[in-house]
Amino acid sequence: MPQGQDMGAMLSSFLPLIIMIVVFYFLIILPQKKKDKKFKEMLANMQKGDAIVTIGGIEGRVSQIKDTTVTVEVGSDNTKLVLQKWAIKSVEQKEKA
Repeated sequence: MPQGQDMGAMLSSFLPLIIMIVVFYFLIILPQKKKDKKFKEMLANMQKGDAIVTIGGIEGRVSQIKDTTVTVEVGSDNTKLVLQKWAIKSVEQKEKA
């Protein structure tokens, strides 16, 4: 039975590593996947007229949406900026009248 003991010793030495991988998955990887899914949902639900904030802190209103870009009006003179969708930090839905 020496091979059985070797197998048990090998399993007991890998068990902490396996437990660490499972813990990392549930504490780090799974929450990040949920966050990414929520972010993609937010971008998909964005509409013309919504207020946005970019990762750089620029606030504005959406005036046009394309596949990967968004045109945003900022400032009192409604200056138009073209931004990548990934640069949007948050979207506040416009109020329906």
